[in-house]
This record gives sequence, structure tokens and C-alpha cells, in this order.
Amino acid sequence: MAGFWGRRILALMIDALLITLFLWALTAAVYPIIAWTKTYYILNFWPILLGILILLYFTLLEGKWATTLGKGAMKLRVRARNDKLNYKKALLRNLSKFLWLPLLFDVLIGFSVSSKGSRQLYLDRIAGTEVLLK
Repeated sequence: MAGFWGRRILALMIDALLITLFLWALTAAVYPIIAWTKTYYILNFWPILLGILILLYFTLLEGKWATTLGKGAMKLRVRARNDKLNYKKALLRNLSKFLWLPLLFDVLIGFSVSSKGSRQLYLDRIAGTEVLLK
């Protein structure tokens, strides 16, 4: 089991790194315009943009291919328990990843109410999804 959760954590770290690199590149591209127009207050909204990017990344990739780049590298995939995985289920299972902090609560609640051997976070239960080895 530690191997499975280790893969999930490493996959999340890979995905977080990719999203962070994208946001850094976006910031580098937009910052000259912000500096030229002296609209630095726009950077106050960057955390909200980050949350939206996180949700879009996970929802679009999992909704379309049932995996993300990090999960793919770790040979993991998402599966809907009773029917086909779709964008709605992908969004629901990833809501806790908005700005990363709620993910900690999702993990803690998932572990506290899970049965032994469960591979689900709390929102996975609500969405009817699970993460499996490929």
C-alpha cells in the first residue's frame, strides 16, 4: 500500500511542478505589460488564477484521458466505479486541489473514514471514482 500512495504523492508532486512552471512562464510573459502599465494590483489575483489552472489541468486531463502527466508517469489512472469517467466526475474529485491546501483535509478525512486498504480520497467517494495502477 505504501508503494501505491507513494506513487500518488509523487504524481501529485510532478503535476504541481508542471503547473507551477506554467504559471511562472505566464508571469514572466505578462509581467512586462503589468510593469509598463503599472497595474501591479493584477498580481493580487494570481492565487485565484492558480486555483483555476489547477482545476482546469486536472479536470481536463482526467476527464479526457483518465490520467494526468504525473499520474501517467507513475502508471496510475482514474476510473469511475459505476460508469464512464467524465468531466463532471473529474471536476468533483479534484475540487480539493484548488490552491492545494484543501487537499490536505481531503486526504485526512479520506483516511479517517476509509476502510482498510481503501485507495480513495474523500472526494473520490463522493464522485464515485478511484485511482488504480495501469
